[in-house]
Formats: sequence, C-alpha cells, structure tokens
Amino acid sequence: MSIHVRPVPFDTPRTDLACESGRPPVAFEETTTQVGALPVTVTRRREDNGGHTVTVACGRITERGEADLPPLASLLSDELQDMATEMLGHRPDATTRILVAGLGNADMTPDAVGPGTVRRLTVTRHLRDYDETLYNALGCCELAALSPGVMGQTGMESGELVRSAATLTHPDLVIAIDALAARSLDRLASTVQLSDGGIAPGSGIGNNRAAIDQALVGCPVLGLGVPTVVDSATLVWDALEKAGMAEDDRPARLEEVLSTGRTFIVSPRDSDQMVDLTCRLLARALNEAFGVGEL
Repeated sequence: MSIHVRPVPFDTPRTDLACESGRPPVAFEETTTQVGALPVTVTRRREDNGGHTVTVACGRITERGEADLPPLASLLSDELQDMATEMLGHRPDATTRILVAGLGNADMTPDAVGPGTVRRLTVTRHLRDYDETLYNALGCCELAALSPGVMGQTGMESGELVRSAATLTHPDLVIAIDALAARSLDRLASTVQLSDGGIAPGSGIGNNRAAIDQALVGCPVLGLGVPTVVDSATLVWDALEKAGMAEDDRPARLEEVLSTGRTFIVSPRDSDQMVDLTCRLLARALNEAFGVGEL
C-alpha cells in the first residue's frame, strides 16, 4: 500500500535507523547467533553524542515460523533488560515503574506497531494496589501502558499525552514504541532498533513531531521500533546505489524530480501479517523482560 504525505524537501535518504544514517559510530560491536533457520546479528553502536543504539537484524519476520517467535523474543528481552539496566543504573525489579507508550495510528496498518504491541501487553501497575502479595509473587516490574493515538485523532501531540501519563504514574523508565522508516526494503520487519535517546515520531518520513525523551517526560526514555515503511524517493536512491550508479552519474533531471518532496510512503503488500507478527514479537519480549511473561 502507499500513503501520500505532505510534501517535504528531499535532501538525504530518509531513515530512522542508526545503522543507515551514514554517521560513523565512536564504538561498534557486532555479534551473530543462530535462531531457528536464520541468523540474528546484534549490533551495538555508541554515537559521538554519547547515545547508545542496539540493532537486532533478525531476517524478515514473515519468513520465520511460529517456533522462532519465543527464542527471538527471549533474545530481544535480554537486550531490553541490558539497555534498561544501563539507563537506570540497576537491574529492573519489582520496585521499578515502567510506562510503555505505543505510538502511532492503530487504524493505519503500517503505523500500528505501537498500539498493537500495547494491546498485547500484560499490565501490572494496578495489581500493586489491588493485591500487593500477588504482585510481589509475580516478581515483575510495575508496568503501565497507553496508546496516545495521533494528533489527527486527538488534537494533541502524542508527547503531551505521554508526559501527562508520566506525571500521573511517576515511571522510572518510559519505553516508547513506534513504527519506523527505513532506507532499504531489506530492513522492513527484519530489524528491531533500541535507543537510549528516546524517539522522534514521524522523523523518518519528514513529519516531525515533538521528541519523546527525558527532557519531555522527566525520566529516561528507551525508544523501541521496527521499520515498516520506505519513502519512495529514498527507495529510488537505494535502488540506484545497489545498481552501482555513483552520485555523480545520476541524471540532473532525476535529482530534480526526486527533490520536489512529492513522494509516497510505501509498505509491503503483506503489511497486515508483517505488523501482526511484529506486535506479537515485541509484546512477548516486553512481557518477558519486565512483566509476567506469557500467560
């Protein structure tokens, strides 16, 4: 499917992924392990601004079997716990309050990763007040969640609603989940990105909204996302690059056409299945890392 967005000038290939940004990291570590029939490569980057990004390249999720979801979720759960530990200064435990924000439009399939993940979470914040003995026996974090929708539905910035929820729940950590934009089709639903710098909704398609980060909500924000769309102009540039056409060889007229900003956001034809499996994977990983696991 394709979604038309407001024109924005095209200068560099649009992507939300640190591994596609072209910025050289100050530190880099990569490990590969086998999960099912496909390998999984975990890349850890330190940026020059001190930020930490983890990219989990797991292969197209729609090409994996159901049996691969649990081990993939466990691997992702370990990465989530490790990053949360680094951000909090201690391992998350029963005293840790976590707010999960599922960003995006639940009515638009490629943008429904956040709401779809939150819908599958097992929240536990209410259990602490309802039955503290039961809560302690579960051995989980205090997990709260919301789907703030998008400005066209609520008339409010998602960040405003997340900040209000944070004011109410006083979390130690906010986890903001969103669908991302990639530069390459190969990255769609095959890459999970974790970032300790929060998340800027819509940045990958030039529809920038207020960043959801520590400055906004008052506590560390872990950004969690999976790419589900590619900008059409970015797709053309990527295809030319793969075909071996150097930047100096590109026709001036092509550059002019692609720089008008009248581009489309493209998602695969199997986006329904792709997003459903992605939401199930992320929810399972979050439940395992901070909640009560699979019930």
